[in-house]
This record gives sequence, structure tokens and C-alpha cells, in this order.
Amino acid sequence: MYRVIDIIEPDFGCEGLPDGAEPCCEVLLEKVGCESSLILKVPDAELYRKNINIGCMVTYENGQLEKTM
Repeated sequence: MYRVIDIIEPDFGCEGLPDGAEPCCEVLLEKVGCESSLILKVPDAELYRKNINIGCMVTYENGQLEKTM
């Protein structure tokens, strides 16, 4: 299990998002009971759909980030 420490949204500057690209955020996770961390690139829309925010507890298995209740 992990805790979401930070969500970093990309800044594309004046160029904007490249055509056809899906906006992704960098999600910093801290493993519970450990001092190890993990950084994932996750589509912004997925974070909103799963209601994942800073401070949430999540699991990361088989390439999938899931919020725990």
C-alpha cells in the first residue's frame, strides 16, 4: 500500500499540449511502513475518475493505481 505524497501537473508553456497527447501527471508515492518511494506517470483523467488526490492511500499492482477505501 502507498500514500500519495504529491501530484505534479505538467507545464507545457506557450507551446501547449502536443496534438493527440493525453495529459499525464507525475504521482509521487511513498510505500507505507518503508522509506521507499515511487514516481508514476498517470493520465490526469484517470486520477479524476478514481478520485485520487494528495494524501490518499492507494495500491499499485499490475501497472494499475487504485484508491483504497
